[in-house]
Amino acid sequence: MTTGRIAGARRPVWAWALALVAVAAAASPLIAYWLTNPEDQRLVDLDVYRTGGWALLRGLPVYDVITPAPQLLPFTYPPVAAMLAVPLAAMSWPVAQWVWTIAIVAVLAVTVRHAFRAFLDGVRGALAAPALFAVLCAACVYLMPIRDQVRFGQVDLFLLALCLLDCVVRRPWWPRGMLIGLATAVKLTPGVFLVYLAVTAFAARDTVPRDTAPSHSGAGHGSTAQSHGGTAQRRALFVAVFTAALLTLLPFLVITDDARDFWFGALLDSERLGANAATTNQSLRGMLLRLYLPDALTSAVWLAAVAAIGWYGFRQARRAHLDGDTMTAVALTGLMAVLLSPVAWIHHIAWIVVVVAAVAGSGRDPVRLLVAAGVWLYYVLPIPWWGVSIKALEIPILSPVAGKIVQNAFGLGAIGLVWLLGSWLPRRRAAAG
Repeated sequence: MTTGRIAGARRPVWAWALALVAVAAAASPLIAYWLTNPEDQRLVDLDVYRTGGWALLRGLPVYDVITPAPQLLPFTYPPVAAMLAVPLAAMSWPVAQWVWTIAIVAVLAVTVRHAFRAFLDGVRGALAAPALFAVLCAACVYLMPIRDQVRFGQVDLFLLALCLLDCVVRRPWWPRGMLIGLATAVKLTPGVFLVYLAVTAFAARDTVPRDTAPSHSGAGHGSTAQSHGGTAQRRALFVAVFTAALLTLLPFLVITDDARDFWFGALLDSERLGANAATTNQSLRGMLLRLYLPDALTSAVWLAAVAAIGWYGFRQARRAHLDGDTMTAVALTGLMAVLLSPVAWIHHIAWIVVVVAAVAGSGRDPVRLLVAAGVWLYYVLPIPWWGVSIKALEIPILSPVAGKIVQNAFGLGAIGLVWLLGSWLPRRRAAAG
């Protein structure tokens, strides 16, 4: 047994229990604020999920029902998501709010524990790791994309955790790839991980874990399926595609009309998701739509940008995979889900948790820790809404130019993070030895 594992084994259970209590205490002001909001403004996306499940329970067309006024929101997810939402619809609205919100915090804790594994496992002392875990969770819960998870009762963090666990758990009890397939079936954007598995399935060489202390063998970012070579990746890709296909075809057998309505109707109507040019859409397309160029030009520029950033992002994710830095590969792929999707609301940028973890690494490089702290602070602040305020001032030149740039801050920041993870981080790691 390695030194790192002995240190981890000596950490008392009560210390981790206290850490979880501290996480709950840190999240409680945020939870209290949003769960005491006016009822018609409370967890509106959770209400969408429940409406989909409610429609199935009553035999109504899933994609024709909408949530009560004043939101009037339609169900926008694949039909299997409505099937999975039936238990939520069976609960009372107050119970569903509490169950979902507590689950969000719990899933965030699981995400932080696995995303920051190298950092936490490198800490010495029986109480240091649980204390650091509590601090990291408290810091992450106040990131704006995570705050919005609680505010809207969103599902993104659950899907993020499924993809992350599928990539980084050392010895999963499930067939690797199954969780990615499930996430892709529930919401299409995690499908970027199918691309990640595809581009890494035929890697030229087995990987050697990087960014991991020698005494922590098997505990670092690279100790996943990738480090066992391309065969495991190809198997994971097959399982992921099979799972996604199975869960996509199943509704055609169970709720045929709803499945047909989604795949041949609702899916093609992006306006069902909301105003695509709104500030909250921080995808490449959202930023371009706010330039109000002719539609044909917007589409052409968007497709070119998707091709260029997608090529670079997946190429660098494959490189990170080959270097054994799984967390960076996952973070890059998560950013692809944000940037390449036609619509990516601010809460979709929950991947920032994994990005911060990838930049921080094992915590031994102070420069990387400083950069990670800067990234964290950037996404804590409501910068895009500052841009809206600047535009509202109607100051010539300043408002239309600077205001629009600031309004796109999170999307532009995501582009910068792709470069940071793909180019700066490998150079920094090489320089640090």
